[in-house]
Amino acid sequence: MYQYLLEGGNPKVPSFLFIHLCVLIKESLTKLLEVKFEEPEFEDCYIYDITADVAKKIVVYIDSDSYIDFRKCQRISRYLEQYIDEKGWLGEKYILEVSSPGLDKPLKFKRQYVKNIGRTLNITAQEGEQSKGVLKSVREDDIVIEYKERIKEGKKKRTVTRTKTIRFEDIEKTIVEISFK
Repeated sequence: MYQYLLEGGNPKVPSFLFIHLCVLIKESLTKLLEVKFEEPEFEDCYIYDITADVAKKIVVYIDSDSYIDFRKCQRISRYLEQYIDEKGWLGEKYILEVSSPGLDKPLKFKRQYVKNIGRTLNITAQEGEQSKGVLKSVREDDIVIEYKERIKEGKKKRTVTRTKTIRFEDIEKTIVEISFK
């Protein structure tokens, strides 16, 4: 049935079937990647996100506690293509992209925060409050950022360094600021 849908079968087939197929593909790819991530070269890798759509485009975002480079993404892509082709999940024509999340994607996991200690973060809290500072530490339930603040003392202003603790549960979104220093 799914193969028929993928090969351009009846266009009046409800979209929920395509959505169900995308969910099944994402689950299958997740299982395949869990096996791949047991190999020594990939043991510190993890899935950031997988998207699949009815246009037969799959995007797999992977990250690592150490580094992600083109070669790792290429090897994972070939690994996944082998299974997708072997099982005929998407027919002959599909698009598979494997990459790291990139700096424009928000941090999702605590391990990503650890990797970014020393970098400037732009944080949006659940209530909408914005914070910006250098990530100083990552603890079990929260992070500590350091930021500069100008304060007025009489007629003079001076800059003070402050720290702020933000609980993970209060964070809506965190983006790493790109620095060209």
